[in-house]
This record gives sequence, C-alpha cells and structure tokens, in this order.
Amino acid sequence: MDARTGLPLVGMVGGGQLARMTHQAAIALGQSLRVLARTPEDGAALVAADVHYGDHTDLDALRAFAKDCDVVTFDHEHVPNEHVRALAAEGIVVYPGADALRYAQDKRAMRERLGELGAPVPRWRPIRDSAELAAFGAEVGWPVIVKAVRGGYDGRGVWVLSRPDEVAPLLASGTELIAEERVALRRELAVQVARSPFGQVAVYPVVETVQRDGICVEVVAPAPGLSEQQALAAQRLAIDIATQLGVVGLLAVELFDTADGLVVNELAMRPHNSGHWTIEGARTSQFEQHLRAVLDYPMGETSLTAPVVVMANVLGGEEGGMPLDERLHHLFAEDPGVKVHLYGKRSRPGRKIGHVTVLGDDLAQLRKRAARAASWLREGK
Repeated sequence: MDARTGLPLVGMVGGGQLARMTHQAAIALGQSLRVLARTPEDGAALVAADVHYGDHTDLDALRAFAKDCDVVTFDHEHVPNEHVRALAAEGIVVYPGADALRYAQDKRAMRERLGELGAPVPRWRPIRDSAELAAFGAEVGWPVIVKAVRGGYDGRGVWVLSRPDEVAPLLASGTELIAEERVALRRELAVQVARSPFGQVAVYPVVETVQRDGICVEVVAPAPGLSEQQALAAQRLAIDIATQLGVVGLLAVELFDTADGLVVNELAMRPHNSGHWTIEGARTSQFEQHLRAVLDYPMGETSLTAPVVVMANVLGGEEGGMPLDERLHHLFAEDPGVKVHLYGKRSRPGRKIGHVTVLGDDLAQLRKRAARAASWLREGK
C-alpha cells in the first residue's frame, strides 16, 4: 500500500510503451505505478515518478523492485518463469502467475495446451532436424512457418521456409523450434479479455489487425464484415482460453480468419498493440482494465465510444528531415481530430515509436486519415 495515497501500489516489470500508457491510466485512478526499467531512456522511465532500474532476468533486482508492491505485473513476457515462481513462493502477488504466463512464453507449451482444450490451432510439430521438417512439409505443404519456441515477437523469431535445408542455420544456433502449417487466412483478428482473481471477465469487441513485415500497422474496431454470431464465437473462445489457463490481467488472443473458421495464432498476457485503440475508442481502456484486473477491482465497460475506431502504428523512418515537433504542428493543423500517442522512443526504421487513433462512422475515411497521420509523423509527408 502506498502510504502517501492509501491506495495499492502496482509494480510493472518493463519500462516500454505499455508501462508508459499503464502509468497514465494509474494516474486517473489515483494509484502509484512502480516501473522496473533497464535505462533512464526507457519510455516509462521518462514519465513515471517511481522507477527502479535493473534487468528483468536478475532475480535479486526483481525482489528489490517488488518490495512493498501489492501486486506485480508485466509489460512483456520475458521474465524467466522460474523467477516468477520464486517471487510467488516468497509471498509476492504476481499476475499473471507463472502457470498461466508459461503459455505466452513457450509456443510449444501453448500449442500443446490449446490442443488439449480443443481450441482451433494450425497443424504443428516440434522440429529437431531437417528430416523432421521435410516430413512435416510433405504432410502440410510448402512453404511452412518455423518459430522460435521462446523469445520471438513483432516478426522476430518467425521464418517462412521453402526447403528443409533452410532450417539448418536455425538449429545450429541452438534455437528450439516448432513448425506450423502456413494457414490460408482471409485476414487477422484479435480479441482482448480481462480476467480478475475473483473470476470476473470483460471482453472487448473483436478487431481486425493488419500486418506488414510481421509488424501490426493498423487495427480496426469493430472488425468490419464480421457477423454477430462470428464475433460472439471469437469472444467466447477468448473467454474460455483465459478461464482455462487461469489468466489474471489482460489476455490478447490473435486469430486467423479462415474459410473453415477461426484459428488461434498467438497469445499475449498483458496489454497489447491490438488494444491501443481502447484509450479513446472504448469506455475503459485496456490499460485501466489491466490495472482493475490485477487489483481484483470490478471490470470496466468495454463498449465503443464511436461506431468505428481506427488505430495506426507510427513506425520510425530514416533520420533527418522535418523535426518531429514540426510534423506534429502540421498534423494537428490539418486534422485536429487525430489523437496522437508518442512513446518517447528514439526513431529507427520499422520501430514502433507511437500510434494514432481516429473515431467516426465512415470506415474508409477513417482508414485514410489514420494512415496519412501515421505516414506524416514517420516521414513528414
């Protein structure tokens, strides 16, 4: 408990943009968010008052950080699972817990567990040598998707291979791998659900996500052209997964929309890029909802604040050109309705440095506005 406010003290491991935006939500609730950052340049460290510095793989640093926190949570899944278990064994409340978090950290464990639950997943197989990949490719067809079991995100740790011999350098690096069939998808969808220790759940509308080079560039809420029956099925699937895995906090379920139905692609147990639209576009943002969930508060309303919401990620461009502050000035003059969120990150090509959100009722117009705003902030044109 924070003696200054009489309200709970939440610790978030990780100092990136998710912690930065969770900090903003905590302010409105009168709460203190303690952040474990790696450097003073981390996005959350630039704005939060209670910042500890240390590495998320250092158990002693985690212990010191967690002291006096009512609950510890994460803005990424990379804290070693054994450290999460050690903290819990020492009486520290950690959400999501190690048993649940494992399925967001280990893709093989995730696929095995989802299969046990009867959730729809791509055909997949552990890969230990090129012969196993050759057999799998012969079964499902080429090319195949090969993924690192641990550590991948935003397109990292994912490879599209056309021949068995292409896996040799990956195996030689010591990376544990699984192979998945390349799903014939029509588009990608995502559902976010929050779950409290009490077991209350709150699910957000299904969204469509647009990927480019393995990075999400656009999110549309609600997913256009999705029937009420399809949307309810996706939401029920997300709720069932969160409940069966014992997730506490936010769970993002990334889905493939195929001719044969929905297929689960990935899981993330934290606020997620597919939910950034909720800051302006939902009655309760995903960041506030995550805080409510880990504190066992009643869940907030998840309905939209406008008929259509479009979020576009701002990716870093080449150095030089018009200063970012000047780009903001021109963007706001041209389109005052655009909401901009910048993460305090140094720009480099392809890096997520912020996002923009627009709300209204004309989907085509909103997509153009969001894309133009993101492009302007990236390139000044």
